[in-house]
Amino acid sequence: METTPKGGPLGRPRHTNLAILALAIGGFAIGTTEFVTMGLLPEIARGVDISIPTAGHVVSAYALGVVVGAPLIATLAARVNRKTVLLALMVAFAAGNIGSSMATSYPVLMLARFVSGLPHGAFFGIGAVVAASLVQPHRRTWAVSMMLAGLTVANIVGVPLTTWIGQHVGWQWPYALVGLIALACVAATWAWIPHQPADHGASMAAELRSLKRLQVWLALLIGTVGFGGMFATYSFIAPTMTTLAGFSASAVPVILAVYGVGMTTGAFLSGRVAQRGILRGIVLSLAAIAVILGLFGFAAHSPWTAVPAVFLLGLVPTILVPMLQTRLMDVAHEGQSLAAALNHSTLNMANALGAWLGSLVLAAGYGYEWPSRVGVLLAVAGLGIALASGLLERCQRAVLA
Repeated sequence: METTPKGGPLGRPRHTNLAILALAIGGFAIGTTEFVTMGLLPEIARGVDISIPTAGHVVSAYALGVVVGAPLIATLAARVNRKTVLLALMVAFAAGNIGSSMATSYPVLMLARFVSGLPHGAFFGIGAVVAASLVQPHRRTWAVSMMLAGLTVANIVGVPLTTWIGQHVGWQWPYALVGLIALACVAATWAWIPHQPADHGASMAAELRSLKRLQVWLALLIGTVGFGGMFATYSFIAPTMTTLAGFSASAVPVILAVYGVGMTTGAFLSGRVAQRGILRGIVLSLAAIAVILGLFGFAAHSPWTAVPAVFLLGLVPTILVPMLQTRLMDVAHEGQSLAAALNHSTLNMANALGAWLGSLVLAAGYGYEWPSRVGVLLAVAGLGIALASGLLERCQRAVLA
């Protein structure tokens, strides 16, 4: 079989970086639309005449779209050319965001955000499998993290810029811009990602068989529970920074950029952390998330400590995501596309769960320092699940030995 200079099969492109960049552009669009809503909750609330806690449900609507779409699309498209699926997903994503920009009422916006979320998880899940296939096995976590770097860079550039536009021009415009970026991703995917032949050995049944594995469910639970605390905190980052830290609304885009720098730093560190062991890195990351959330409510009361806290809130959870993605692909065996997509489904279940719990705490009359304190409990629960997963794996190896 003909090979590339690195020794991989011919299906691995000479311009691997451009192929991963195409996926990263999609990640940039997805990251912008997912996180800009948090920064515009006050404007959205005024625009459709609802309260800020109720506006938090717009975040949950998008997240629920991801939860529904990721497993459904990944399963149905198991035997379809992956490049074709990626193109179709990004076209649908563009349409959903343009629809969000045209929403004139709360129910219509909720529906549009749900539809926008449907392609999210499947794009990242299938994209992760494609990215991992383009490099040598030992660089899989790096390739996945580079694809996810588009999402993190969105929080440095895309989210602050579109938040500023939303504050000064109208909250609908960021969604329209995301639609245009998504169309750019369609063009880049068409041009740079090589043909991905359909896996004729794959099937809906084979993908679903991965769900019989307990370790798959444990990995999914780690993401659902352990990541929820971050979203409980970040979903209300704009009012937290203005109410507790005393920043003006005009400073919110800068705060969001700090979070994005943390995310991008975390994405680049993830590959190095993974070299010391995927499960060990997951455990250490969850422990660090619990500590950061425990301190966040106190740090948010001063602008001098709030900014470093926001940076850490972006950094540590982002180290965790590529490792969770790799862990799922390792334990899923024949169902990698479904498992990889379900990672983003569960992370958005965490998004919905965190935003919902945070809104409940606020609606009960507690201050903006309390969502992060609820988040500590979620992070600790995720840590417990990760430790149980590791213990079970060790016992299984001992039996086989």
